[in-house]
Amino acid sequence: YWDGERFLSRLGNEFHAPDWFSAGLPRTPLDGELWIERKSFQQTVSIVRRQDKSDHWKQIRYLVFDAPAQPDPFEERLKFVAEVLHTARLPHVQPHTHELCRDLGHLQEELRRVEGLGGEGLMLRQPGSKYEAGRSMTLLKVKTFHDAEAVVVDHVAGKGRHKGRLGALVVHLPDGTEFSVGTGFSDKERAAPPAVGSTITFRYQELSTGGVPRFPSFVRACQNTDGG
Repeated sequence: YWDGERFLSRLGNEFHAPDWFSAGLPRTPLDGELWIERKSFQQTVSIVRRQDKSDHWKQIRYLVFDAPAQPDPFEERLKFVAEVLHTARLPHVQPHTHELCRDLGHLQEELRRVEGLGGEGLMLRQPGSKYEAGRSMTLLKVKTFHDAEAVVVDHVAGKGRHKGRLGALVVHLPDGTEFSVGTGFSDKERAAPPAVGSTITFRYQELSTGGVPRFPSFVRACQNTDGG
């Protein structure tokens, strides 16, 4: 989020961009993403979270999705974004492209194409909608999730409202990859979590470059059966 002076995360944390990166940007707020290329999420995060305004920012581009302060419908806000960025003429700042969704088949085809390129999914914006901060029914995310199984190797104690019960499961995949699953549990499941050594099914979005499932969520404990 560009507030006219600074880049801010969704949680309000500042990204310390070099002066040359911000110079020439409009004083009006913009909503977008700091981006390198597909499958480079972790690399991008490691650069923009640094506070030294390093030359690594030369790899970064700012792709603009919206203009939050403009009261106009979405299509008019897109025109505004295109106009202000055309005036700014910054090579590392561009409006993000949008396409009108024709029907469900078009949506599924585009989702397959984007995921095939390594993208996370699609965002659907309701035509004519106004900008809303936070979660909105006029802006929906469409993405494919995958299910897999992993073995529980440890329990992590909960904190805050989960104090005294499960916070997360430490699990590993057949290839030895280890990670934590901390969401998707009911209160009952947190009070009596799957035992160490048992197998669970979890749902995830994609694999990181290191082969670790991103955004894993608990689905269910698997029934272990023995042949007799």
